[in-house]
Amino acid sequence: MAAMPLEMIEARSLISRLTTASFLVDREGTLLYFNKAAAELLGMSFEEAGAMEPGTWGTRFRPREPNGRELPVGELPLAIAVQSGRPGFAPMRITGADGSDHDIEVTALPIMGGGEQAGALAIFWPVAEDQSPEE
Repeated sequence: MAAMPLEMIEARSLISRLTTASFLVDREGTLLYFNKAAAELLGMSFEEAGAMEPGTWGTRFRPREPNGRELPVGELPLAIAVQSGRPGFAPMRITGADGSDHDIEVTALPIMGGGEQAGALAIFWPVAEDQSPEE
């Protein structure tokens, strides 16, 4: 197994300290880590979930548009950041492992280092009921 790039180590360290829900994926899109704030929304800890391929994390929490349309993995902000090396953003609804739905907004950014993309990170936060993305 290749050593993890320094930028990814630093990104994991950063998001482990954030109170904003955050995901970290490598350049292939494999989920490497999510923090405690994300665990609260997802209804499971990273230790319970473990590393996941894009096809798993991209569907496990049923990401969909606020109007209910299922979002294909390739349309998710984190997948956009991995595949295109550009930031991605979307309002969406997810379903946690405990069955509870959450309206969230997600912003994903590629992580660059040494002249190439090392991975990507996404931050997401719940949308207040009075600021629902359906409005």
